[in-house]
Amino acid sequence: MGASEGIGAALADVWVKQGAQLILSARSADKLSGLRQKLGDAAAILPCDVTDPGSLAAAAREIGEGGALDRAITLAAIYDPGQVMDTDPDLAAKIVEVNLTGSYNFARIAAPLLRPGGQLVLTASVAGYLGLPQGQIYSASKAGVINLAETLRVELAPAVDVRLVCPGFVDTRLTEKNDFRMPFLMQPDAAADAISRGLDKGGFELHFPRRLTLPLKALRAMPYWMSLRLTRRLRQ
Repeated sequence: MGASEGIGAALADVWVKQGAQLILSARSADKLSGLRQKLGDAAAILPCDVTDPGSLAAAAREIGEGGALDRAITLAAIYDPGQVMDTDPDLAAKIVEVNLTGSYNFARIAAPLLRPGGQLVLTASVAGYLGLPQGQIYSASKAGVINLAETLRVELAPAVDVRLVCPGFVDTRLTEKNDFRMPFLMQPDAAADAISRGLDKGGFELHFPRRLTLPLKALRAMPYWMSLRLTRRLRQ
């Protein structure tokens, strides 16, 4: 899911070049069609929406259950920067619906489609590591995705290899909304390469770039009296 642009489209390009056969999904059929023309016969398209369990179930029937897939990954997300108290409640609910509930919907449908030991990949964000100024509901929803992936990792093992991807700042349509300097900003091609290489290795969480993620992990490990004092300095 989320294959029509950004990291998803770049990742599809990487995997096709590696010889993989892909099924690409997103809400936008037009964008998927354009990507399908670029990638050729190695990629099929199957438009659906992570917020619509019915459309996901229909897509699963098209694929066919019984161990057909080696890997299923969702990158679908929406984002709107700003302070929590300034966020429109309807938009906040939509962010949670797409980012967190959508990941749950995807996991429930995708897991039965995997071969034994196949990968179920959920994409969160380093924004989910801790509450940061301007992170608003997006950060909270991504923290939920991290928690969900941790739970699924335990519940579905060893039949399903659940993986968690936590990117830093990537130059996409979502991050174009930011009005602050984004440290260690990556291009989608670089992020896709990091994901592709990382998922071929062992482990649970794949996070990058480490120049950003490791300090944030260290901040998360601090006691609140210290970490909150430091994050307060980031307010604009």
